Amino acid sequence: MSQVVVTGATGNLGVAVIRALAQEPSVESVRGLARRRPEWRPPKTEFAEADIRTDDLDFTGADAVVHLAWQFQPARSPETTWEANVLGSIRVFEAAARAGVPNLVYSSSIGAYAPGPVDDRVDESWPTHGWPGAAYPREKSYLERYLDAFEQDHPSMRVVRLRPGFVFQRPAAPEQRRLFAGPLVPGQLLRPRLLPFVPDVPGLRVQVIHASDVGDAVRRALLRPVRGAFNLAAEPPLDGRGLASTLGKPLVPVPRAVVRSMVAAAFRLHAVPVDPGLFDTVARLPLMDTGRARDQLGWTPRVGAWDAVGELLAGLHGDGGHPTPPLHDD
Repeated sequence: MSQVVVTGATGNLGVAVIRALAQEPSVESVRGLARRRPEWRPPKTEFAEADIRTDDLDFTGADAVVHLAWQFQPARSPETTWEANVLGSIRVFEAAARAGVPNLVYSSSIGAYAPGPVDDRVDESWPTHGWPGAAYPREKSYLERYLDAFEQDHPSMRVVRLRPGFVFQRPAAPEQRRLFAGPLVPGQLLRPRLLPFVPDVPGLRVQVIHASDVGDAVRRALLRPVRGAFNLAAEPPLDGRGLASTLGKPLVPVPRAVVRSMVAAAFRLHAVPVDPGLFDTVARLPLMDTGRARDQLGWTPRVGAWDAVGELLAGLHGDGGHPTPPLHDD
C-alpha cells in the first residue's frame, strides 16, 4: 500500500493510527492532515495543514483514506459541530471518490447505535439510529445513513466502518479532561484517592478500548479485503461495581435521574461543557459483540478495559500529553 492519508492525524485516534501505520512494513508513506502542522516526526509520515470544512481536499494517488477527524465541542453550538463533523466528513468521502481512492476507513462509534437490550450484546447489524437527544449520536448516526447510500453509489470503493467504544490512552487524558470536564471542575475531584465513594447508577455501564488497539484495527482493516462495520471494545464492560472494587471505594446507589439533574444543572451554569443529552446517550448504549473483528480482522485488544481506564486516570494529572495535542477550539 503506497500512500495512506489520515485525517484528524493529531487527535486521540489519529496519533495511535499514525504510529501503527508508521510501523507497518507494507505501508510506504503516510500523509497526516490536521488543522495545524505538528512538530512530531514519526517514520514515513509527513503532515499537512487542512481543515476538512473549507480546504480543498486532493487525495490523488492515495491508496486509502482513513477518516478520523471529529470536533466534540462546542456542545452549546450543534450547528458548529454539524458543519465540522457531518458536512466535513461528507467532503472527505466525496473527495476520496473523486480521486478514485480504492479504500476508505471511517471511525464511527458505539454512539451511533440505537439503545439496546439490557443483558444481550449486539452485533454490527444492530440499528444505528443513535439517541436523538445529543449532537454526537445524531451526527454519527447521520453519517452511517450517508455511507449506506455512498457505498451503493461507489461500489468499487471498499468502505470499512469501525465502531469503537470510549477510547483512552494516557497522553490524551489532559485533552479529554478539557473537552468533557471543563476548566471549572477542580482537579482534586478527578483524583480517585479523594473520592469518598463510587456512585452506582442503575443500568450505567460502558465499553472502552485503548487507542493503540484502535490503531491496530485500522492497520488490519487496510491490509485485509474486508468491508462493512466492526465493533471494537476491550473486556470487561465497566460499571460502578467494578470501579468501586478497582479503587477500593464503597459503592453507593444513586438514581439515574439525580445524576442527570446534576449534569443538567452544571451545564446550565456553564460549569461543564457536556450537556445532559450526552449522559442520556451513555446511559442507553448497548453492549457490543466484537466477534466479527476477531474473526475477519484477526483482531483482539492487547490492553484490557481497566488498564485503559488506569491510563486515563494517571494521565489526568500527569505532565504529559500528545506530542502533537489537538488544536483547541476557541
